[in-house]
Amino acid sequence: MEQFRHILVGGLLDGAGGSIRREVLMTVSEGTLVSLAEASRDDLLRGEFADLTSCTVLPGLVDAHVHLAMSGIEDLPEREAQRNAPFEQAAVRIQGNLLEHILHGVVAVRDGGDERGHALHYKKRFLDDRVSQTDVKAAGQGWHAIGRYGSLIGGSPKDGETLAQAITRKEAGNDHVKIVNSGLNSLTRFGEETAPQFSLEELEEAVKKAHALGKKVMVHANGRAPVRLAVEAGCDSIEHGFFMGRDNLEIMAERKTVWVPTACTMAAYGERLAKGSKESEVAKRNLDHQISQIRLAKSLGVPIAAGTDSGSPGVHHGESLAREMRLLVDAGFTVQQAVNSATARGAALLGVEDRTGVLAPGSPATFVVVRSTPGSLLERLTEPDLVVVKGKVAGGNKNSVSPRRRTSEDR
Repeated sequence: MEQFRHILVGGLLDGAGGSIRREVLMTVSEGTLVSLAEASRDDLLRGEFADLTSCTVLPGLVDAHVHLAMSGIEDLPEREAQRNAPFEQAAVRIQGNLLEHILHGVVAVRDGGDERGHALHYKKRFLDDRVSQTDVKAAGQGWHAIGRYGSLIGGSPKDGETLAQAITRKEAGNDHVKIVNSGLNSLTRFGEETAPQFSLEELEEAVKKAHALGKKVMVHANGRAPVRLAVEAGCDSIEHGFFMGRDNLEIMAERKTVWVPTACTMAAYGERLAKGSKESEVAKRNLDHQISQIRLAKSLGVPIAAGTDSGSPGVHHGESLAREMRLLVDAGFTVQQAVNSATARGAALLGVEDRTGVLAPGSPATFVVVRSTPGSLLERLTEPDLVVVKGKVAGGNKNSVSPRRRTSEDR
């Protein structure tokens, strides 16, 4: 792709939520988008260009919630083995998971932590932010209260140590801070809520400390009280947010607290659990309720970033983001709005908006090519035809779309 300076695309979504554009001539130079112009006959007579008129183009995707040290495998013994794996084994899996992301058009991810901090270690050891195809933002280890849920993704403050003190002690190159302030959603009792793990004072002190260190705070929180305390404490994003209710959504809209709903987790549970079982039915009800909350959040103006919780059972890296976007559409989002949640909105949350998220003159030539109309984009997005990072082909089914040289003789 990099040998083509001019690329003619059939449809383009800019990631900023603007209208779908048709017949756009993209000009690329040294990995940067120089211009995006409506193609005219004069343009087409000037010389050679790549013909992608049967395709739709969108910015590189951003998954705002993943767990790179785990795969989406459902086998419990294997999941336990992954959890306890030494770094050398985890590194191979992380590398494979990142490959799946790039092959599916995901060029930036935000990792929510793992028990041993393998994802952060992998990033620091192997990824160079200047040359890596995938931006990785990693929390290292998340924080949960002693005796409460969260050991899978991190640890607890030491006895006599505050949450803020623990965050300061472990500050070692992590990109953001992850805090767990509730339990998991029940698959046997619909709508059951767990108590908060930390008090408002503990959370406020922790958020203040993290912000002083220049780090955003993502909080796992389900239920009304855990979410309310996290939002009041000034967190930057609520992760999951099942059953948090209208009052919290209104406050989040006012404060512009980002919500990452991870609805596809319940979609996966609803499918993989035994058909007709109580667990499967509760998972489906959980999903329906989350969709209704997303619909309400949209109407209230809550900023929503798409995230999948990839690495959870049945939620596979890379491919799951397209599904999360389709669930946003089920909740009333337009295709453009769903793409915005998985591009510009996610890039802003991760702090990588200078490298990805939108297609505009001066932005990196980082985009996904899908052989489809804009209307069928999300159904085809699980198998992108090309993934281009800074002007160079990084993934996708390269044999499906092979840009041919098109000249004025074709007109």
